Amino acid sequence: MDRGKLVVERVQGKSTLTRCFSKYPFKFINPNKVGGDAVWVYTITYGGGIVSGDSIDYDIEVGDDCMAVLTTQSSTKVYKSIGSKCSKQSLEVLLEKGSCGLDQLQHYHAIAMIIILGPKLKLIQDQIQKDVKKLMSQPLFSKGSSKEAKPSFLASCSTFGQKGQGVVVRVASTTTESIYNFLQQQLASMEVLLGAPPYQ
Repeated sequence: MDRGKLVVERVQGKSTLTRCFSKYPFKFINPNKVGGDAVWVYTITYGGGIVSGDSIDYDIEVGDDCMAVLTTQSSTKVYKSIGSKCSKQSLEVLLEKGSCGLDQLQHYHAIAMIIILGPKLKLIQDQIQKDVKKLMSQPLFSKGSSKEAKPSFLASCSTFGQKGQGVVVRVASTTTESIYNFLQQQLASMEVLLGAPPYQ
């Protein structure tokens, strides 16, 4: 089976998308962004989301000293399977030296995962870990809440990679608005590096 492919390499001193291949049911869009040294790529699915039977597989290679942003135009909708037609999505990422890349829902209506990796993003990694720790140390419930109640917003951070150079941030919420606000606040400082706000 053909897999989608993105390759970002250093060309004439700038991060450049040198290979871009996709096939139904998804495609890549590479818009021009002003300023910054990052390649921006949006993944778009046909049918308004991931529908029953979709199989989405792609690989990403980010070269030495390159920067890339992989995102979507809006929150990705995942529709119920019909019969035995399951959907799946797999992503494999290869990050070379000095490069930077970026559960069941239960009663939560929106989830987000952010991957922040690379020495240029160390200060942002440290800050987001502090913010999440502070946020989750506050009381999750108001007085009088029932024992069955669940928090409306959850966030966690974990490090990975050599010497903990990468950070994975996971967020779950009962509303999309609270996740929008969280992402806008936490990622705002990346605009200087990327040439545009990573989450608008």
